[in-house]
Amino acid sequence: MQLNRKKIAFLALSGLSLVFSGSLSAEDKGLISIIVNDMSNPYWKTEGGIAESTAEELGYSVSLSSHVGDTNTESNQIDTAITNNAKAIILDPANADGSVGAVQKAVEADIPVFIINSEINEKGLAKAQLVSNNAQGAALGAQEWAEQLGGEGRYIELQGPPSDNNAATRSNGYETVLSQYPDIRREASDVANWDRTEGRNKMQSMLRDNSDINGVISGNDEMALGAISALKQEDMLDDVIVGGFDGSPDAVDAVRSGEVAYTVLQPVAIFAEDAVDIADQYINTGETGLDSEKKLYDCILITADNVDDYTSPFVLEE
Repeated sequence: MQLNRKKIAFLALSGLSLVFSGSLSAEDKGLISIIVNDMSNPYWKTEGGIAESTAEELGYSVSLSSHVGDTNTESNQIDTAITNNAKAIILDPANADGSVGAVQKAVEADIPVFIINSEINEKGLAKAQLVSNNAQGAALGAQEWAEQLGGEGRYIELQGPPSDNNAATRSNGYETVLSQYPDIRREASDVANWDRTEGRNKMQSMLRDNSDINGVISGNDEMALGAISALKQEDMLDDVIVGGFDGSPDAVDAVRSGEVAYTVLQPVAIFAEDAVDIADQYINTGETGLDSEKKLYDCILITADNVDDYTSPFVLEE
């Protein structure tokens, strides 16, 4: 009996054991190399886990690794995939510009590359780039956040790294919506590199000069959760509306508890699976089946009203 791919990933990510009478598939179709960012982050752990379980179910052996945002590590991982004659590489790139050279190496070695989550700034190298519709998701989140603020207030923004196109797209999306609210004013912003600890530390620093804020908008959930920690320490959380982005399990729990106003769910469970399916099709037919290189996946807003529909990592029931 075949288990649902997302269920396999969910069980694995929950620390539960899976026992099979054999491998997911008796067929050995070669190696797929899956390279993601930071497996200690639940978002990227889900991304890697679902891609891995999908590839194994389709009959491939898998190499799963993470570069933690370092382009040198990423380049070495690409070299390893080339040495091991990978049939395909599924890559969440470390850097929009800095990862182009590593992808080029794989292409020159006749290994197709399928980009997920974050884009590279070079068209025509990857066979596909599958990413969340970050502009759409940012607009959803910013509109919800502005309404919960009542259309007025002072806020702090936590941003992702400038090397990641997603960070700029989300920040610009927030600004586009919030510019329509003249009584909402940004008092400070800083880069916290998608990290919870950095989010807490940067938030603590900005609060020293901005103690009268009533809102925090964040480029991802980990930074938002770090901000919550800092706000709790200053006994300010009850008076500050915090918004996140990703749909991570911890952020969803914080929505349930009322500590986070909302999170924007990225459909990572969908595009991680799709990337492997598309890679498999390309390996077998030489075609991706896509109309263009880039495919966008719309995000979903999670609030107190629909949080109970969230059933597993990065999955919202329709």
